[in-house]
Amino acid sequence: FEQVEIIDLADKGQAIGKKPDGEIILVGQVVPGDLVDVITTRKKKGIWHTMPTHFHKFSPDRVEPFCNHFGICGGCKWQHFNYEKQLKYKQKYVADSLSRIGGFSNTEVSPILPSPRLTDYRNKMEFSFSNKRWITEKEIQENIEFSDRRALGLHPPKYFDKVVDIKHCHLQEGISNPIRNFLRAFTLKNNYEYYDALAKKGFMRSVTIRFGVFTDEVMVNFSFHYEDDKIKSLLDALLHEFPQLTSINYCINPKYNESTFDLEFISYYGPGYIRETINHCTYQIGPKSFFQTNSFQAKIMFEKIKEIADLAPYKTIYDLYCGTGSIGLYLANSETSLVGIEEIDEAVEQAKVNQSINGIQQAAFITGDIKVVLNDSFKEKYAPADLIIVDPPRMGLHKDVCTSLLEIGNPRIIYVSCNPATQARDLKILSEKYTVEYHQPLDMFPHTHHTENISLLIKKV
Repeated sequence: FEQVEIIDLADKGQAIGKKPDGEIILVGQVVPGDLVDVITTRKKKGIWHTMPTHFHKFSPDRVEPFCNHFGICGGCKWQHFNYEKQLKYKQKYVADSLSRIGGFSNTEVSPILPSPRLTDYRNKMEFSFSNKRWITEKEIQENIEFSDRRALGLHPPKYFDKVVDIKHCHLQEGISNPIRNFLRAFTLKNNYEYYDALAKKGFMRSVTIRFGVFTDEVMVNFSFHYEDDKIKSLLDALLHEFPQLTSINYCINPKYNESTFDLEFISYYGPGYIRETINHCTYQIGPKSFFQTNSFQAKIMFEKIKEIADLAPYKTIYDLYCGTGSIGLYLANSETSLVGIEEIDEAVEQAKVNQSINGIQQAAFITGDIKVVLNDSFKEKYAPADLIIVDPPRMGLHKDVCTSLLEIGNPRIIYVSCNPATQARDLKILSEKYTVEYHQPLDMFPHTHHTENISLLIKKV
């Protein structure tokens, strides 16, 4: 297609293009204001998915990407887009989701809170080892041959079996890049076998680097396909090169998928965890712990949640999908009673540790599926909540959880979401008994399409 005008942004980092005949298509790696010729990559549900082949006009909102890997790896989609415009579109996405999906057409959305950092903002990065290095268009055109295609980095979009060999990633600060580059050099020199995702074989699978950005603690977690004496050689060499590391852990993953939540991590060096401090709270974070990935923005988000919660007094808090207890413990004090529910047992155990670290006396953390736990016996055992915090995964609340919340009918709910679309769906259900009074979007992941939103629900009189 020729002379396609880019008029808006769509979900997942794509843009909306309008052909001269008025037909709407999806275009990758462009920004609103561009005028392009495109080539079709696929057609899905009647919509053309395309990529640009020629630019007739560049948008005034374009900026120069700061990363050499931009456009190839899946880490960032909007580096070429002015940050203020990114915020504008994220704000619009929240408002559109609330209106289109939730039916809240007259609800005011507060101005989005920008991330304090635009680069080096992630406290956690997972890098994959692969024996199928991604070959770029430039390398193909220059007819470069590779005798060794082992790579350590990030997957290109939609290619689970290939990896872009990352030399410098701008998403994580400090010694993250030196650690990854050392691991590549050492494993290549000593002929370590990298994983083949199609053949399901190979020794090195992945490495995750986690920081306590406000404590300067560093944890490195490995996933190996099988036990081998090479594990000790690698981890000893890593510790010798980076003696400042706080913790080194590893697991053996013989499965076909990359998930490690059901695997046991072995603590090779250090306490097996790091700690992070967010304002007045300190949290212990293990290899499988969920914690907000942008600690700099988490400080702002936790304070915003506390500000919303303090609009009325509360004595009992239910913290649903509590993870390691981060939000509930942040709100708790000597006069509150906190009940947290989380499905992952290891997270619950760490929530209990975090309770002790922060000196919170009246707290109970329960392992279980929330839609099952919120039953009559739960309601009989625990005092009615003055405030309920929900912070579900991207799929949002299960419909049975929405039903339970409506049955509980507590005065206030604060809904923290990483997916405004599913949040809007859930708010529509909850609006049967609640008035949705406030929305506060936050940018947790600059240069991506992801947006967080905090909503306050007040029970109708």
